[in-house]
Amino acid sequence: MNFVAFDFETANRQRASACSLALTIVRDNQIADQFYSLINPETDFDWRNTQIHGLTAVDVKDAPNFAELWEHINDIFKTNRLVVAHNASFDNSVLKRSLERYEIELPHYMSLDTLKTSKKFYPDLKNHKLNTLCDEFNIPLEHHHNALDDSVACANILLYEQQVFGTQALIPFVKTV
Repeated sequence: MNFVAFDFETANRQRASACSLALTIVRDNQIADQFYSLINPETDFDWRNTQIHGLTAVDVKDAPNFAELWEHINDIFKTNRLVVAHNASFDNSVLKRSLERYEIELPHYMSLDTLKTSKKFYPDLKNHKLNTLCDEFNIPLEHHHNALDDSVACANILLYEQQVFGTQALIPFVKTV
């Protein structure tokens, strides 16, 4: 499988408030590359979000805004047609709202949600949170809600499910964004 797993963290409840982004590139069923960046959301941080991921306005004050970052990563969404996230509706909406905020054209890609695959393949788990799945499948996850650690974990969850259930079992979960 070839895909990119991604994860955003946001500064507040607004989806266009991305404050970090990670991409994990998978080629031929192997993690081939990783990318992580802080993002200056150019908006206020909510204490609840900071409590979850630990990032503050001070951490991102010198980071690029989303439009500046997009110039460097947009090709990834063109060359890796399958984009994967755990709770993809959240991450896809952060991407969409951030692009809309800066009046940037939306890319077209295929999306797969490992939250949905895990609910289908493992209905008896106590929950389907990223950290629960990592514990269940013995997948390392050092810092949950660190975008890079979460995107690597997401990639590994999909690779695990592909190994156990096969690629054909994943096809029904692929949606166009």
